[in-house]
Amino acid sequence: MLAAASAGAAPPVELEQLTWTELRERVAGGATVALVPLGGTEQNGPHMVLGKHNVRVRVLAGRIARELGNAIVAPVLAYVPEGSIEPPQAHMRWPGTISIPEPAFEALLDGSARSLCRAGFRDVVLLPDHGGYLKSIERVAARPGRPAGCRVHALLDYYRATQGAYVAALAARGYRAEEIGSHAGLADTSLALAADPALVRSERLAQTGPGEGVVGDPRRSSVELGQLGLEQVVTASVAAIRARLRGQ
Repeated sequence: MLAAASAGAAPPVELEQLTWTELRERVAGGATVALVPLGGTEQNGPHMVLGKHNVRVRVLAGRIARELGNAIVAPVLAYVPEGSIEPPQAHMRWPGTISIPEPAFEALLDGSARSLCRAGFRDVVLLPDHGGYLKSIERVAARPGRPAGCRVHALLDYYRATQGAYVAALAARGYRAEEIGSHAGLADTSLALAADPALVRSERLAQTGPGEGVVGDPRRSSVELGQLGLEQVVTASVAAIRARLRGQ
C-alpha cells in the first residue's frame, strides 16, 4: 500500500529530496528554474517563533514551484543580515535573532547561484521573505561572470505582494493600518498561521498587542486572512517569473 501511494504521488520539487542523478534527469527534462528561498532568523514577538520566515518561504517556494511546473526549490537560507550585533540594533535587541554581515550574505548567495548554474539551471530566482536584504539580492543578481545562458533574478515581486496587494486587501475588509502592522502584527501573523499554524503560540496570541518586538496588533489574526496573502504571493511570483522567462 505504501509503495503504491508513493508511486502515485507527485514528484518532489525540493532539491534536498533528490539524488544527483534524479536532479540531472529533471533538469534535462525541462526543470531549468531554481528557486532560492530566503528566510531569516529573528524575533517575531512573544507569540511567533524565530524561524517564521524560514518555514513560510519554504511553503511558498514549494507552491510556486508546483504552479510553474518547471522549477526546483533549493534549500532555505536562514542566516541573513539582521542589523548590527555590537551594539545590538533592530531585531538583534531580542534574544534568538542571528545576523551576518551583508558581504558574507552576498557571497553566500553568489556561490549558491553559481553552483545552481553549474548544475544546469538556466534561471536562478531569489525569493525574499524578509525586507531587510532586498538591496543585497539586487546586487547579487546584477553580478557579472556567471556561466553563459544562466541568469539570476531578484524577485522583489514576491516581497511586494505582502506589502501592497495583501495590505490593501486587509484594509478593504476594515482592518486599520495600526492593526495590520509591519512586523508580527495582523498581516504577518496571519501569513504565518496560513503557512503553518505551529508557528504561532495560540495561547499567547490573545494577550499580545503592540510592543515587545511587535509593530501592529496580531490578536485578530487568522488562517483565513493569511490565505489571502499566500495566494497573492504565489500569483504575483508565478506571473513575474513567467514574464522574465518569456523575456529571454
